[in-house]
Amino acid sequence: MVKRLAMPIGLWGACLLLGATASAAQGTGRVVEEIVARVNSQIITRGELERSRVTLRREVEQDCPACTPAEIEERLAPLDKNLLRDLIDNLLLIQRAQDLGITVDTEVVRRLDEIRQQNDIPSMEDLEKAVRAAGRDYEDFRAEIRNELYRQEVMRREVGSRIIPDKAEIQKYYDEHVQQFVRPEQVYVREMFVNTEGKSDAEKTALQAKAEGLLARVKSGEDFGELAKRFSDGSTAKTGGDLGMFERGVLAPALDQAVFQLNRNEVTPVIPLPTGFEILQVVEHYVAGQQPLEKVEVEIQNALYSDKMRPALRVYLDNLREESYISVKAGYTDTAGVLSRPIEEIPPAPEANAGGDTGRRFLLLGR
Repeated sequence: MVKRLAMPIGLWGACLLLGATASAAQGTGRVVEEIVARVNSQIITRGELERSRVTLRREVEQDCPACTPAEIEERLAPLDKNLLRDLIDNLLLIQRAQDLGITVDTEVVRRLDEIRQQNDIPSMEDLEKAVRAAGRDYEDFRAEIRNELYRQEVMRREVGSRIIPDKAEIQKYYDEHVQQFVRPEQVYVREMFVNTEGKSDAEKTALQAKAEGLLARVKSGEDFGELAKRFSDGSTAKTGGDLGMFERGVLAPALDQAVFQLNRNEVTPVIPLPTGFEILQVVEHYVAGQQPLEKVEVEIQNALYSDKMRPALRVYLDNLREESYISVKAGYTDTAGVLSRPIEEIPPAPEANAGGDTGRRFLLLGR
């Protein structure tokens, strides 16, 4: 038996899970899992930290495929430094969502179905099989989607909803950056891309139908950016398809000709390309010269929102931290300022030794 400490049931349950895992290592005298942080009644393990580090590196490499190894390391360093802080912050947001009674079950099912459609998987049962075939636990996969939705909803409700730039702020920004809005003719463009590389003719026909279906959904009023996030195969999907600003002659001729004929919020037809099907939306079409405020107001609102969101979220998270119990194991750093604490080892009880479970132990954070 393992000596029971006075602790919240959630942490005790986690320890029991570790104990179950440790049963395969009886008699080895090694620590099965290391707890590096405690956030209220939940824990972050070294394994979770390392998996997050691997994911972070993969994302940096995907964002900059042309980067050298040295450039990847340079981009990774500041992100890796804050990795434990971000894991703690994420857990605090999830706990806050649960405290607020936020439910996302319906949205989880919708997201899973969108993933199914995006990958041309016939049924939800087949999606589960595909996830498991990829080496993932399906319930963990669902939990990751649910937790991301929790975080997004808390940030929207508790932080983003309070960031509303007023007319005076927008005017002030415009007046202070007036030269920034003297421009040649330009379009700001978003994309949805359906990839056909390596596909058969029959598959390409189905994928063209998929692209036509997405275009129809945009024309019926659905948000282009949200559809791009969920269904686009392009590298811009996670930013809602944002391609950025373009002058005439920069895009490929077929795309250039299509978008410069459009006005704000209009979309192109489905454009066939050698590698797939492209749909573009003109977020804004700027005529040459000084842009009037009404043309750039949304752009200014977004800039002000972005400027305010990060510090506002940090203040919000710091307040959550003040209301929470957070402890970090010595040797690990939380850059938000939680001091490291010593580890308390829980030795096996004598009857466990008598049963041959020698040297088995669990690491818990000191209180």
